[in-house]
Amino acid sequence: MSEKENIAALAALAHPGRMAVFRLLARRTPDTVSAGELNEALSLKPSTLSVYLGILTRAGLIQQTRRGRSLHYSIDLALTGSLIEYLVTDCCRGRPELLTSLISQPRPDEITGSQKIFNVLFVCTGNSTRSIFAEAILKAEGGGKFRAFSAGTRPRATLKPLASEVLRAKGHEISQFYPKSYDAFYEVSAPRMDFVFTVCDRAANEECPPLLGQPVTAHWGMTDPSRTEGTEAERALAFKQCYATMERRLKAFTSLPFSSLSKISLQQELDFIGQTPEKVDVV
Repeated sequence: MSEKENIAALAALAHPGRMAVFRLLARRTPDTVSAGELNEALSLKPSTLSVYLGILTRAGLIQQTRRGRSLHYSIDLALTGSLIEYLVTDCCRGRPELLTSLISQPRPDEITGSQKIFNVLFVCTGNSTRSIFAEAILKAEGGGKFRAFSAGTRPRATLKPLASEVLRAKGHEISQFYPKSYDAFYEVSAPRMDFVFTVCDRAANEECPPLLGQPVTAHWGMTDPSRTEGTEAERALAFKQCYATMERRLKAFTSLPFSSLSKISLQQELDFIGQTPEKVDVV
């Protein structure tokens, strides 16, 4: 990027509304997000959002794609990386202390060696189905290598009844699972996370400060089974499919060769897992 292009990109971000759009798209990477969903998540007027998207697109920070009659947006990771490189290497002459916290941050498995037990947090809005399924599955199938946690940005009072039925049918002791607030993980006494996965789009769309320790993050958005319409059997099937999808993703996650993956390769693997199809056969 030229000097002029870099300055234009910085100017595009120098506005709270445009920065909010950019940050949301970053949290949803590698997904694309429709203009309608951006409107709803950020409570913006369509005309205002259109202006923000136009400025960010012209600056090269985000990309636009069409899906049928809908426009979708995503951040341009390559250009964003070039902008960061410009700030560090050109503007600040590559001073190493600028990125000390990032450069010195090891991969999760490097902290205590290959015997490291990873803390994994799953986040959704209500913490009543998807994130609870993930916590339950990883606790049962993690092979002693993972500690599983879940939380909600706006936790419900109880689990969804159909979620409880699926957990019982799968042999989980459901008394240990209940909705919890994501805010609890900002406490000094809270366990330090190695991985944080958002498992619903609404949770990823919300502006939440990052947790301490720079955990590896990824978005594994899944459809809310409670929104399924139809007969009781069809609704129950949606919850079973949600569990099966999460189980398949977590099997892929726990099978990763953590010790041999670079940070970039690990992120790519996690992003790939989050893109796997949701519809699976239910046994």
